[in-house]
Amino acid sequence: MPNYYKKTLMRQLKTYFFLPFFITFLVAGCSIQKNPVTGTTRAFGYSWSQEIQIGRDADPEIVAQFGLYDDDELADYVVEIGERILAESHLRRPDTDRQFRETEFTFRMLDSPVINAFALPGGYIYFTRGMMAHLSNEAQFAVVMGHEIGHVAARHASQRALRQTIGQIAVVGGAVLGQEILGLPGQTLLELSSTAAQLLFLSYSRDNERESDALGVEYAAMSGYDSAEGAALFTSLKRISEKYGQTIPNFVSTHPDPGEREIRIPRLADEWRERSYEQTERNEERYMQIIDGLIFGDNPRHGFEENGVFYHPDLEFRYNIPSGWEMINQPSQVVLLSQQEDAVSIFRIDGESSTPQQSVRAITSQDGIQLLEEGETLSSGEWNAYEATAHASLQDGTPIGLYIYAVSYGDYIYRFINYTVRDRYDTYEDNFRYVTESFDRLTDPSILAIEPVRIQTFRANRSGTFESFLPDPIPMDMDALDIAIINQVELEDQIQQGQWLKIPVQ
Repeated sequence: MPNYYKKTLMRQLKTYFFLPFFITFLVAGCSIQKNPVTGTTRAFGYSWSQEIQIGRDADPEIVAQFGLYDDDELADYVVEIGERILAESHLRRPDTDRQFRETEFTFRMLDSPVINAFALPGGYIYFTRGMMAHLSNEAQFAVVMGHEIGHVAARHASQRALRQTIGQIAVVGGAVLGQEILGLPGQTLLELSSTAAQLLFLSYSRDNERESDALGVEYAAMSGYDSAEGAALFTSLKRISEKYGQTIPNFVSTHPDPGEREIRIPRLADEWRERSYEQTERNEERYMQIIDGLIFGDNPRHGFEENGVFYHPDLEFRYNIPSGWEMINQPSQVVLLSQQEDAVSIFRIDGESSTPQQSVRAITSQDGIQLLEEGETLSSGEWNAYEATAHASLQDGTPIGLYIYAVSYGDYIYRFINYTVRDRYDTYEDNFRYVTESFDRLTDPSILAIEPVRIQTFRANRSGTFESFLPDPIPMDMDALDIAIINQVELEDQIQQGQWLKIPVQ
């Protein structure tokens, strides 16, 4: 089985690694406005008010996709540090235009294991629990926070929108019926929920990233943090990359090399120290206390795959996954994708329908859907269900075949939407039915009682090599080096008594 990083990090980072942002469609025009960082007037793709609206519109989609992490103390902490760093940014300085100074920011903690922090235009900043687990003190957190605020302050979104032609993202395998019906924007966005408008991808340039690195150090230094600590994150990212003998997908093309940033950030910190900013705060103890108990890796309570079966302990159900199909588990849906990426099964709770029949007909009654047959059935011979087959066409006219299935279980109606191009429907129909007809109650007590891995933070009660502090067995499919990386140490490093450690436990 692949280890922790390869399974839960590397696969997902193809979309998310320092995700610049996804934005609802606005026609990029030309707005002559001020850059809050430089104070100069220049052309931007959007006005400031449009940037705020972009963030406001996209924020619910980000929250729907990742979910918010359920920890009020941690959420409040993210807001507290965010506001502290924001107060030192160009957006809050006395000589900054009022429209920038009065823009409210939103800071969110997302329930995702991926190492990620990103910003939406107009003041929306996001950190994942995966990112928090890989930081070791408040100073590191402050630098990354400053980096994201820097993207907003420098208006990098608007700069890039003006400079490049943005095309619509390709659909998965050419087989997407449409966002409004299927809720799947396309291959690049498989791990994102759909939006009411088209989502577009906009990447930052290396110069943008270097500027935000500098701003992150500046804002953290002015807030009193030891901003050189920010280099440690990039050391960790470099180690992850080296461990797998490859660069992180989508990283090198749009970001400076982690090794370069690892060296540059302390130099930038020294420049601010020479300007009489003391930079003494690290606040390691407070940070470690805040992240104690943080869920680490995928949360099995929200669903997981094992030996070809998808289990959901919280909702107490299970169903089969065809051999070789990829599973993408999101807060709002579970997506199964065939090996050839030419067939898809999407599973969701239908919060609008009261019966399986109503749920299926909510799809088949839509314009452009040609119903072939429908009828009542039973899932696993016990749960009332309704099924239908239908034809439809893609926007380009490509015909597809659909198999829609809904089942009543517990307090919910669950719906599967399965589809592929029409000339391959017969090839995949058995796979679709293998999934849907296997839906059943989860009864295995060991799975029902499964708990997520959590970060336990503590001061070492003795001295010794880091490796000597590792649990036996190591939880999940992690290995010793994975745990060393989140602690920002080497396995053979000597840990001193009283030194803070982060150990995943289950």
